[in-house]
Amino acid sequence: MNSIQNRIEAFVKLGTFLSQFSNNKIDKKENIEHNDLFFDGFIHQIKLAQENNSWFTKDNILFALESWSKTLTESDLNGFVNTIDFDKQSDKKVAIIMAGNIPLVGFHDFLSVLISGHSVLVKQSSSDRHLLPFLAKYLEYVEKNFKGKITFTEKKLTDFDAIIATGSNNTARYFEYYFKDKPSIIRKSRNSVAVITGKETEEDFINLADDVFQYFGLGCRSVSKLYVPKDFNFDLFFTGMYTKKDIINNAKYANNYDYNKAVYLMSEFDLLENGFLMIKEDESYSSPIATIFYEYYDNEIDLKIKLHQDKEKIQCIVAKDFIENEVAFGQTQHPQLTDYADGVNTLEFLSKI
Repeated sequence: MNSIQNRIEAFVKLGTFLSQFSNNKIDKKENIEHNDLFFDGFIHQIKLAQENNSWFTKDNILFALESWSKTLTESDLNGFVNTIDFDKQSDKKVAIIMAGNIPLVGFHDFLSVLISGHSVLVKQSSSDRHLLPFLAKYLEYVEKNFKGKITFTEKKLTDFDAIIATGSNNTARYFEYYFKDKPSIIRKSRNSVAVITGKETEEDFINLADDVFQYFGLGCRSVSKLYVPKDFNFDLFFTGMYTKKDIINNAKYANNYDYNKAVYLMSEFDLLENGFLMIKEDESYSSPIATIFYEYYDNEIDLKIKLHQDKEKIQCIVAKDFIENEVAFGQTQHPQLTDYADGVNTLEFLSKI
């Protein structure tokens, strides 16, 4: 019997395996199950992931692995599943269409489906195809009941009971039409914002630099837009951002910075920039790489109303004592298991299909 406790235990073992890979060091530990089979192979997969997608730097991949290793603990996983009764349901096949913007971006859906007792059919993005199949193989070794329950495909998806699909706003429309007869979670593009009230410290802005620059700003939890009070002085903001100045040494980031700067200058937009980041006044939420949009606000109540009206476009709101469910400065890339993408409870959905 593949009980939920066995499934939790398998993911805890995966977390222990991943704890060997962090930005401080990659360190082969004793007493980790199947390490001789998997450790060197995973180092190779990390290398392949870097070569396949130049946004996937070693630092960013290791950051993602370390984040998951800290989350895949017995207490966190028990807390994650304890609200829902999974042991009374039948095993369904759930398809997942994954994005590829940051390393292992689809892992939460993968975890949710398997821990719920369902089988998973994964269609990966070509940008992020090396890490997850290898980790899936590790799970099959530590929990034999996962064998036959994990399938990866590059073909058209067929023969499944429900689907979780993540894409752009355009592909989401296609997904909604194409999968209209199946239970589904369809995720669209979202961005994250920071609200500056004037009460922030220098340390808050240093922490905000993590929210802006981690994964080069490519994640939906990455801050791409600031709301600032009238007459806000950006000096403190730029001081905080300066801690990440070395990002310009990444060739792909630098190319995007140069290109976007040239476009803005030719269009004669007003810009503030510091050599590796531009800020531009703009009402949009989604800013290009190396750019943050900002908007002035007059009063806090109007801003709260606007953020509520636009909640379908926003993943996180970073702020300090401003709004309910805000995320603290520096914490957007450290979500809890219950911080569901787009606010849709994946486990609840999986318990009802």
